[in-house]
Amino acid sequence: MTDDKAVTVVVHRDGDPHSRQFRLPLWVARTLLFGAGALGVGIILGGVLYAPIVRTASSVPGLRDRIARLEAERDQVQQLARRLDEAEQRYEQIREMMGGRIVLAMQTPLAEPVLAVAPIEAQPPEAPARFEDGLSPPIHWPLDRRGIITRGQVSPGPRDETHSGLDIAVPIGTPIRASGGGVVAELGEDAEYGLFVILDHPGDYQSLYGHASRLLISEGDTVAAGQVIALAGSTGRSTGPHLHFEIRRGARAIDPRTVVREAP
Repeated sequence: MTDDKAVTVVVHRDGDPHSRQFRLPLWVARTLLFGAGALGVGIILGGVLYAPIVRTASSVPGLRDRIARLEAERDQVQQLARRLDEAEQRYEQIREMMGGRIVLAMQTPLAEPVLAVAPIEAQPPEAPARFEDGLSPPIHWPLDRRGIITRGQVSPGPRDETHSGLDIAVPIGTPIRASGGGVVAELGEDAEYGLFVILDHPGDYQSLYGHASRLLISEGDTVAAGQVIALAGSTGRSTGPHLHFEIRRGARAIDPRTVVREAP
């Protein structure tokens, strides 16, 4: 029962013959009604908004696992890319050692040539003696057999590392001869040159022979021009059998072909 000023609420329990009545002011009834409606709407909105949060929170562990897997796969891809780069570099070095690049690569006028490659054949063993006696400058080709220059001198640059001599591809065991008469200044094993020999010559010259398989002289020995001082190999930083031949003057590396007579 209602009037303009109050609302009567009748409460009747099942099985109870008596009823209870509560008389509430109209403004209280309206307030309770609006409050109940607002509470219901709030519950509904809360459920709608909270559900996505719950779903997102439940998916976080899975996302973390997926991110970890993706990072592991990224690391594997980077490792494979590095290995591929290394394999390509090794292939290029092997191709060069086999004489795959025997033509001078034409560069821009200001650029250094990548290779200076040409077949060079020393005087055959049956030819008359061609070596002078005593100490002498390094003017002779250090090999008695045909050898392919697979790499020449390279100045420092953004793309190529410095290379201070000639790489000459020859079979393992090829005799290496002293380019001139000199004194053994240094020999041994180096991470870069492998088994190596350095000779001191007159005129402030030095000659270096690297990547040998065997050394046949001792430090302090005096060797004659043309004397066999080592056997070719592939020791040190090397991708195939070859001789690294270097000539220095005043501690500065110079192109051996500007000194050696047999070079073109």
